[in-house]
Amino acid sequence: MLDIQYIKDHTQKVKDAAKNKNREVDIDKLLKLHDERLNFIQKIQILREERNKISSKRPPSPEDVERGKNIKNELKELESNLKNVEEEFNKLMLYVPNVPFDEVPVGKDESANVQVKKWGEPTTFDFEPKDHIALGTELDIFDLDRGSKISGFRGYFLKNQGAILHMALMMYALRKLTEKGFTPFVAPTVVKSFTLFGSGHFPWGGEQDVYGLNDEGTHLAGTAEIPITAYHSGETLNEEDLPKKYVGFSPCYRREAGAYGKDTKGLYRVHEFWKIEQVIIGKNDFDEARKVHEELQKNAEEILQELNLPYRQLLMCTGDMGEPQHKKYDIETWMPSRHAYGETHSNSIMGEFQARRLNMKYKTKEGKTKYCFTYNNTAVASPRILIALIENYQQKDRSVKIPPVLVPFTGFDVIKK
Repeated sequence: MLDIQYIKDHTQKVKDAAKNKNREVDIDKLLKLHDERLNFIQKIQILREERNKISSKRPPSPEDVERGKNIKNELKELESNLKNVEEEFNKLMLYVPNVPFDEVPVGKDESANVQVKKWGEPTTFDFEPKDHIALGTELDIFDLDRGSKISGFRGYFLKNQGAILHMALMMYALRKLTEKGFTPFVAPTVVKSFTLFGSGHFPWGGEQDVYGLNDEGTHLAGTAEIPITAYHSGETLNEEDLPKKYVGFSPCYRREAGAYGKDTKGLYRVHEFWKIEQVIIGKNDFDEARKVHEELQKNAEEILQELNLPYRQLLMCTGDMGEPQHKKYDIETWMPSRHAYGETHSNSIMGEFQARRLNMKYKTKEGKTKYCFTYNNTAVASPRILIALIENYQQKDRSVKIPPVLVPFTGFDVIKK
């Protein structure tokens, strides 16, 4: 959520941000509602002051008694009008997206994303490589057919060494970030609605991709970012305790309703998966924000480099980034069967956008109160990363080597038929 004063002072910039992020929001109406709101508040304040002055008279005159009755009726009407205006104002405020940094390319969709760099070269083979579906089936490390039978469309089983490899990736990433000073979390998956509004997943149609539960106002989280970012909601932290660096381990659930017909086979786009997520809560400082963003990027790239998986880094354009972001990087990892890079990581600066929604502040050394800045980035998400790992590490004899960095967590260095 943006500060209304910022919207007033930078109206055209906010309008451009909404347009460039492909979001429709009536900023002029929002500002009009804000003025109406202030007008009602002012009138109510004046009437309350008059009422207090009358009530202080002892004894009140008949005229004062009559005026008191009229004030009561006037306040009732004004307060009702104020309530209606505030409800409309607050609802519209939720639809105002964050303003991208100046360096973010303007574009309608992914075609305008900018490649920042590449690491490694796409894997080449001296034999005809197989895709992860064929390899996984032959090696009996996952089962898509029975997964669909049990779970429905996009269901899957990881089994045998595939299940162990999956958990090895989780433990490897969790340990690596814990050793870097991140506090490890096992985050809840069942979350209240306010966390999804706070993270910015609601109300922009996010409901279609989120699983709702029978208990009213509860949902299954699609990423550990949601519960961990809300961990300090409604709190005021101390500046000396920032930044808070958290790494969360959790299952993730997404309906993928907006991806109908896309990636219908294999493990690329599934309804449930596991993820290690980096979340940082920091000071309200844009210079520091850029450094933190690069730190999160470095952590993710180190993981891929230690796994020796080729990847590329993208700077996302306005039309292919989310509503809450100031700036966003994606990492795409090489997947031979796709003959292309596939998205595996997403790294975002949110500024104070989420913190305002979650009422998450900190007190400076000078005693001032400011909203925190929030950040998040994937460390590793499985089973999608298994596609890149299995396909890039396949051997001529149809076995799959295990990256040396994972062997201490798996207990084996190769998967054979």
